[in-house]
Amino acid sequence: MSHQSIEDGKLMAVIGDEDTCVGFLLGGIGEINEQRQSNFMVVEKDTTKAEIDQCFKRFVAREDIAIIMINQIYADMIRTTLDKHLLPVPTVLEIPSKQHAYDSSKDSILKRAQLKDKRRMLQNF
Repeated sequence: MSHQSIEDGKLMAVIGDEDTCVGFLLGGIGEINEQRQSNFMVVEKDTTKAEIDQCFKRFVAREDIAIIMINQIYADMIRTTLDKHLLPVPTVLEIPSKQHAYDSSKDSILKRAQLKDKRRMLQNF
């Protein structure tokens, strides 16, 4: 964990296409820790599902990351891994990309929220 992260709080991480990552980097989220690991991954056309999955797991394991933002198109590629992540931190936010619209029916957080709402409704009957 970088000393900067300890002093300033937790980081956001991004897994996305070049436009998404550049936008967030210009917003100031980029950081490299003491192990020379960045908090972002630019997914390119030749990036494999396994590489995305490995990066996501690495971000989840890092104690200095509180939020992971991932383009939904890449979240779909590792949906099984995403659905297994049930901890509140790091929070995983699926975001649209320039080329792919956001589909709320695929979002793992919204699915869990809808399931909780259904359970709550059933308990009230």
